[in-house]
Amino acid sequence: MTSLFSTEFEVSFNTILVGGADEPLYLPATMESRFCRIFYRQDFVSSALHEIAHWCLAGDRRRRLEDFGYWYHPDGRSADQQAIFEAAETKPQALEWMFAVACGHEFCVSADNLDAVHGGAPSDMFRQGIVDQVKSWCNSQALPPEAAVFLDRLSAAFDNANALSEEYYQLTETG
Repeated sequence: MTSLFSTEFEVSFNTILVGGADEPLYLPATMESRFCRIFYRQDFVSSALHEIAHWCLAGDRRRRLEDFGYWYHPDGRSADQQAIFEAAETKPQALEWMFAVACGHEFCVSADNLDAVHGGAPSDMFRQGIVDQVKSWCNSQALPPEAAVFLDRLSAAFDNANALSEEYYQLTETG
């Protein structure tokens, strides 16, 4: 994953992907580090794909900010905080799913709120929003430019030319 990302974006966007982190994080380039760095959790493919999705969606302005300027409330978010989280996470998780399909990796929707009163399960509205977003991108083929490039790179590397086919994007009880 790291080499695929680097091949496309290390030179053109001065950005590298770094595994082994305790927590995911994006850091823009500084005087101490000439590269922008996307850190993903341990060596989890899902974490790498998710963080790459955020990077693809962030755009130039937000890529100048630590963690793209996102706020983050830890586990135990209120229902209102969770609704805000889900609204912000629909597109990144939709894109993560498309990347997962392209490389043959399993995707699971994540509410990222295990300590919540409601048990931390993603809401049906959130899950459907992710499906709708994926299908919109499949039908319009209007992915963000960096996402389209990375999806193509993954599809070629993992011999999956059909990552834009809607047939792959059906949610199950667990996914």
